[in-house]
Amino acid sequence: MSIEVNNESAIPVDEPALQRLITYALDELHVHQDAELSIILVDEAAMEQLHVQWMDEPGPTDVLSFPMDELRPGTEDAITPAGLLGDIVLCPQVAIEQAETAGHSPIDEMLMLTTHGLLHLLGFDHAEPEDEKEMFGLQRDILVGFTLAERRR
Repeated sequence: MSIEVNNESAIPVDEPALQRLITYALDELHVHQDAELSIILVDEAAMEQLHVQWMDEPGPTDVLSFPMDELRPGTEDAITPAGLLGDIVLCPQVAIEQAETAGHSPIDEMLMLTTHGLLHLLGFDHAEPEDEKEMFGLQRDILVGFTLAERRR
């Protein structure tokens, strides 16, 4: 699995934890071990520029996903073929603010946002209530499973 993390922000982030999360999630979602993706951490100005350019919305956001090969989750019997999943762009400054509001740690927020971004790369969306329930349920399951796996490490 090729998971590249590029921190272009001024905020130190536990990059190995993000890589372990992605590895765990892709395994759980039966995605081929040769799948590739990038996580890019940017400052608020860069995120705002991307947010305006791609979503036509003002201000920085927490996470954006840019899918490439339109891969979808596999099954135990049919693993997703190898390919380029795409890019997840995170803004640590926004994540830190959201973590403070939510009452949890910045790394927990970034793990959640990374999972959210990965699910978007794999074709999940939350525009409709039924889709939202499925996506957020899967997001929760991945994060809980990852947390338990990390405790056993």
